[in-house]
Amino acid sequence: MPDLSAELARLRVDYAGQDLDERTVHPDPFQQFRTWLDQALASNLKEPNAMALATATREGVPSCRMVLLKGFDPRGFVFFTNYSSSKGLELEQNPRAALTFYWAELERQVRVTGPVERVSARESDDYFAVRPPLARLGAAASPQSQVIPGRAWLKQRVESLQALHSDGDIPRPDDWGGYRVCPASFEFWQGRRNRLHDRILYTGEATAWSIVRLSP
Repeated sequence: MPDLSAELARLRVDYAGQDLDERTVHPDPFQQFRTWLDQALASNLKEPNAMALATATREGVPSCRMVLLKGFDPRGFVFFTNYSSSKGLELEQNPRAALTFYWAELERQVRVTGPVERVSARESDDYFAVRPPLARLGAAASPQSQVIPGRAWLKQRVESLQALHSDGDIPRPDDWGGYRVCPASFEFWQGRRNRLHDRILYTGEATAWSIVRLSP
């Protein structure tokens, strides 16, 4: 295998994004995030709601994967998964997480950290009900993160469930639902020229957010 180190070292993009100033950002990080998310949506980016989710075991062994943001309000950021998946088990052991949104075309990142809680059964039911039927079948059929014999086995599980629920009324599995990351910190990152990026950090809580600038 050829060594790509030299080629990778030469890869470089000089960012030229808009400025981000701690004196003019919104005092509420939820509102600042909403502004940036709206701009990402308006830019027609592919999956602007994609976010990296980092979790860790009780012993602190980390793991990270991409998930989709499916709910956002002043309580936090919501995603859905199988409670028995690797991330679900890690969150049961260590209910804290980190999120990163990366909008390359806008030269922006948002990092969020905080404790995690399960959303209510009602919220999970409501979201599950609006998923396409085949997505609901997939969620019900998949023992997420477990070793399986092969794709044919999984396909057979889907077909069996489809026959069982021929009316299309697929109930939400008991081990599938939502989690909410409740922010304790936000960092807004805007790419700038010569790697002198803007980094604005919010810490605190809803009634008293502290806003500072971090060195790039």
